[in-house]
Amino acid sequence: MPAESPAKTPRQLGYRLPAEWEPHDATWLAWPHNPEDWPGKFQAIPWLYAEIVRLLAARERVELVVEDAKTQQRVTGMLRRTGADLTRVRFHQWPTDRGWTRDSGPIFVRSAQGRIAITNWQFNGWAKYSDWPLDDQLPGRVAGLLGLPQWQPTLEIAGASRRLVLEGGSIDPNGQGLLLTTEECLLSDVQQRNPGLSRAQLERAFYDFLGIDQVIWLNRGIAGDDTHGHVDDIARFAAPATIIAAVEPDKNDANHTPLAENLERLKAARTPDGKQFTLVELPMPRPIIFRNQRVPASYANFYLANGVVLVPTFHDPNDRVALNILAEVFPGRDVIGVHSVDLIWGLGALHCMTQQQPASVPA
Repeated sequence: MPAESPAKTPRQLGYRLPAEWEPHDATWLAWPHNPEDWPGKFQAIPWLYAEIVRLLAARERVELVVEDAKTQQRVTGMLRRTGADLTRVRFHQWPTDRGWTRDSGPIFVRSAQGRIAITNWQFNGWAKYSDWPLDDQLPGRVAGLLGLPQWQPTLEIAGASRRLVLEGGSIDPNGQGLLLTTEECLLSDVQQRNPGLSRAQLERAFYDFLGIDQVIWLNRGIAGDDTHGHVDDIARFAAPATIIAAVEPDKNDANHTPLAENLERLKAARTPDGKQFTLVELPMPRPIIFRNQRVPASYANFYLANGVVLVPTFHDPNDRVALNILAEVFPGRDVIGVHSVDLIWGLGALHCMTQQQPASVPA
């Protein structure tokens, strides 16, 4: 069972939100099971997940959530056929609504002494879908399994205590107190995650529960993104003072203006010691349209695991350009392209489906 939620905040106990490039103990994934998430393309998705498990299990433990024992048996056979190291895959038979653990899973924090804990924010289906209550249980289940302390961030709003909604894909940290996010996702009238919550209140919650000292607010996300502007499609920290920014030079493309605006904000931002950030521009693939719907294809939705960068690719000339840029930004890591044209029809890619568990020391 998880420890009692401490009376003090994570900040008061010395916890902070680590950067994704810091060492992991594991990656959490939830096996896809809802064909309606990829209508007309679902048959290919489980095999793609199996390949991603294989790539990850070669470098760190994979904590894999499946619906039931029958699913576990079937998935085990698939992983065996793909050559995944099953000794580094641990199954958990927990029902879920969807498989996007970046958003529904726990957001881990880590202390300077190497202890980890869980911040259990509410997940409400991106304020768009009704099938989310099972996914909202995931952080608590993980806390119980690992015996970790957990916090459910709440705030007094209009005289009532309200649990705060936050998805992991809407934030990106540098591990040293800085955070990227977007106004569209967390502050705009359309997002409906935390109605009535101010910028200052959100920043205070990030300060208390994630150890964040400074928030860099970008504006909007990319075309086709049904999450209202998740930052992990547009800008990512690559080092404490280095930010990768997606750009679209084609002025006729819907992404040109919002990405240009975000780039200008990043150019104006400053590090805590007053310096400019090192900015690395990352191209976008050409628009991907399926069933007359544009999907949110972006190379910025990469995932950093131990010793590797998994990068979504889209059968596009910019695939090679993006892989080469990321290889320069992350020297010493294998940069591996993962074909994601089918995956992105589910409106998410590699970062959306993964959630890292930072390395810890025994309690």
